[in-house]
Amino acid sequence: MQRRNCLALVLLVTAGTAFAQAYPTKPIKLLVPFAAGGTTDIIARAIADPLGKALGQPVVVDNRGGGGGIIGALETSRAAPDGYNLGIATVSTMATNPAINPKVPYDPVKDFTPIINIAATPNVIAVNPKFPAKDYKSFVAELKKNPGKYAYASSGTGGIQHMLMELYKSLSGTFMTHIPYRGAGPALNDVVAGQVNMTLDNLPSSLPFIKDGRMVPIVVAAPQRLAVLPGVPTFKEVGLEPVNRMAFYGILGPKGMPKDVVDKINAGVKKALEDPAVRKRIEDTGSLIIANTPEQFAEQIKAEYAVYKDVVQKQKLTLE
Repeated sequence: MQRRNCLALVLLVTAGTAFAQAYPTKPIKLLVPFAAGGTTDIIARAIADPLGKALGQPVVVDNRGGGGGIIGALETSRAAPDGYNLGIATVSTMATNPAINPKVPYDPVKDFTPIINIAATPNVIAVNPKFPAKDYKSFVAELKKNPGKYAYASSGTGGIQHMLMELYKSLSGTFMTHIPYRGAGPALNDVVAGQVNMTLDNLPSSLPFIKDGRMVPIVVAAPQRLAVLPGVPTFKEVGLEPVNRMAFYGILGPKGMPKDVVDKINAGVKKALEDPAVRKRIEDTGSLIIANTPEQFAEQIKAEYAVYKDVVQKQKLTLE
């Protein structure tokens, strides 16, 4: 009996190794949990074709928007863990939305297999030009002098713009009213029009307005000052390093994926990123290439989720 069990175990391991060596034998789906056209979609499409070439099978992008990314993420979590159903992970799907919404039908830490963080995008607080402050020192002084007088626009309750600004408020001792919109576009339009005083947004969508003077950058969430905004300090520089958080764009699959398959996909992404044209396409969105290990990405997801759960508790945030 014992010999039979040992033989079964050997056969199982051998079969798993053979599967990983043969993988992939058919096209791979890369699910984007948002509509086409945004930064998440751009990065997915930038990596899909070269990743397919690296792996020897096509990688097909499939957009499944809705629910702030929850619908697409749920589909990925429920797929077979065979390496043929992958998804793009963002801070919204893996951290902010699960942190604020108790009805999210998946656990961002337990229900997925992290594979690689492709890239991360800086965030920026920017104000309408009529706002009485044009630099960080005078910005925070104005907010503290007039608590509740000003408002900020976000892409919606529970998104990274909302949650990161609430983290900023909790650590800076400031208060601004939250005005949620149905997407970053409408939120930016009202800040530019002067209907709302400010926003905290991904840099790629804000930068055109900043460059033509329709918004004024105050502080950025980035590892260091950005070449496109050399005069704007980072949150770390102003003494708020915990707010120095970027938006990530990674690849993951359902829980239980074979390690050999995970490693093969991770290596395929890294090989794809060796192409200067692929790197440029991603960096042109304002993103920084990360390309870390599965273990590092898993720790990053866990850390981001913990940070935003703490923000929800401290700020007493709800979806209402």
